Amino acid sequence: MSRAPFQLVPLDAAHDRVAFRSDSEPLNRYLREQVTQDVRRRVAACFVALTDGQRIAGYYTLASASLLLADLPASTGKKLPRYPTVPAVRMGRLAVDQAFKGQGLGGALLADALDRAARSEIAAFALMVDAKDEVAAAFYRHHGFIALPDSPLSLFLPLATVQRS
Repeated sequence: MSRAPFQLVPLDAAHDRVAFRSDSEPLNRYLREQVTQDVRRRVAACFVALTDGQRIAGYYTLASASLLLADLPASTGKKLPRYPTVPAVRMGRLAVDQAFKGQGLGGALLADALDRAARSEIAAFALMVDAKDEVAAAFYRHHGFIALPDSPLSLFLPLATVQRS
């Protein structure tokens, strides 16, 4: 019987956030110092990938958002109602601990975020991200995300394209 190497669960107070070390100090600091406040205030939800030993191997955050219809590519916008904005889910942060890089965990976290957003009973047109740099934007484009025409580091993926299991 095989077991998944990571368990994906909502962050809770029992999880050790101090030991987490990604390549991004701002993402490390956010997990250590701010995420619990954001969760408590209901401005973000945080999900963590835990090892069997309950170590945080990676995390991501989700929050409600909206996209301006005028910012979307014309081919996408013409298929949507003429409201000024369309509902979306924002993945605000995504980070993998250095010890777990190269194992596909970033893609697995992204897939979990897409699945959660697509399964939500609250309507949302897309999952959106603001990539921190071109390397991160390339990661999202590799997974099918589309850059906004006037903002290449802001990307979205229509949730209708997500395969639901």
